Amino acid sequence: MNMNHTPLEVGKYLVSPLAKPQGEGRFAASVSIRSGRGSGTHDRVLRFTGIFDSAAAALHYATEHALGWINERSAPVCA
Repeated sequence: MNMNHTPLEVGKYLVSPLAKPQGEGRFAASVSIRSGRGSGTHDRVLRFTGIFDSAAAALHYATEHALGWINERSAPVCA
């Protein structure tokens, strides 16, 4: 059973982290970062290689990395 966290809206993005059980109480992390609406929807999925001791730790890791990805794209470009 996969464990989803409540999606988080960040500006034009919807962040949906996921923790997937890997056996023996360990979890893998991934996150969906969605933008757009209708036929213009774009969904980027990031899967991480680390294994976590709890679903909460996996969800936190995925969320933090998604927020970092969003911040990189939202930062003003310096000339």
